[in-house]
Amino acid sequence: MPRISEKIESVQTRLANATGNCEKPLLLAVSKTRSASDIREASVSGLKHFGENYLQEALPKIAELQGLDLIWHFIGSIQSNKTTEIAQHFDWVHTVDREKIIRRLSEHRPANLKPLNLLIQINIDEENSKSGVAPDQIDSLAAVISDLPGVKLRGLMAIPKPRDNFDAQLRICQQVKYHFDQLQQQYSEIDTLSLGMSADLEAAVQAGSSLVRIGTDIFGPRL
Repeated sequence: MPRISEKIESVQTRLANATGNCEKPLLLAVSKTRSASDIREASVSGLKHFGENYLQEALPKIAELQGLDLIWHFIGSIQSNKTTEIAQHFDWVHTVDREKIIRRLSEHRPANLKPLNLLIQINIDEENSKSGVAPDQIDSLAAVISDLPGVKLRGLMAIPKPRDNFDAQLRICQQVKYHFDQLQQQYSEIDTLSLGMSADLEAAVQAGSSLVRIGTDIFGPRL
């Protein structure tokens, strides 16, 4: 089996090829179900940003690796009773889709920490099984975030449903980018589009993603 470092190098090559002469998007390593030692190995290979889906799994890893200069992203569904610890231990939250959650994250963000970076998750395919807001709800949530202390609106996140060819992937990613551009015209601090995973990385990058979330192609199949 290839080592994590070799897998990271392969993903970086894919990113470089997809980007061409444009700026390469940030690589977020999705480390859910992976051990602290796996994350440490990935950090040695130059990765700094890690995404976790499950709070109770993430907290011990964050504590064990606190000596490293890592940036933690919460990328899972958010339950109201988890907002306090998410606000205390993470730097980014990608999955904001309710005003109640936004207000709780703001309320519980420690004053000694930088504002918590928030991305509004949109359900671009309107799938009943997926979290996220409809595109016409983006503006109302953005307005809530912009008025609260301790949180900072940085952009959008989406998880399009799988498509079996590049052109179809690109079309839906371009739809997400359109909504991102509309939001960016209203808020000067908007700079992050979290879009693209192992299966649709190239389409997301071509559409204009600034952050891709890669798990399987870095750490291997889910445990």
